[in-house]
Amino acid sequence: MTAQKLTQAQLKKKLETYNPKELIAEISELYRRFPDVKNYYQIKFSPQSEGEIVNEYKAKIKKEFFPTRGIGRARLSIAKKPISEYKKICLNPAGLIDLMLYYVEQGVDFTNEYGDIDEPFYNSMESMFDQALKLILETDLQDTFFSRCRAIVKKTSHIGWGFHDNLWASFSDVYDLP
Repeated sequence: MTAQKLTQAQLKKKLETYNPKELIAEISELYRRFPDVKNYYQIKFSPQSEGEIVNEYKAKIKKEFFPTRGIGRARLSIAKKPISEYKKICLNPAGLIDLMLYYVEQGVDFTNEYGDIDEPFYNSMESMFDQALKLILETDLQDTFFSRCRAIVKKTSHIGWGFHDNLWASFSDVYDLP
């Protein structure tokens, strides 16, 4: 027999029985045990630290493509994991866009460094670029990210698999370019 899962309503009901000191202790325990909770509260109560936290997630992505020693493995599931983790704690879409574009930049640099990769690799880069562009459009941050998106597209001009053409099409659609 499996245990019944705790619902949010049941959790709220249980937490309502706690006094303020017990609630503080409970949140403090979560903060201590889970890095994502710590980062969430760090961003929530100290928004100026968001850049530092985004850089921590960027370091995880970079490590997969360009570790300090050896050749990167470019395992996309591992490189995308920091983005998924950050989405859970993100309070500012610009930080998420920054991280998504960084993933694509690392993938483009990896290709430029080591040569052609396979189609799933390029599909992943294109998908992430499209997601970032969609979020840029939804949050009206086109001016903020124009140069960076253009630089990504420019760095792919000699890459095959239709990669450059697909990035250019997405970029030009969002920025209304001919």
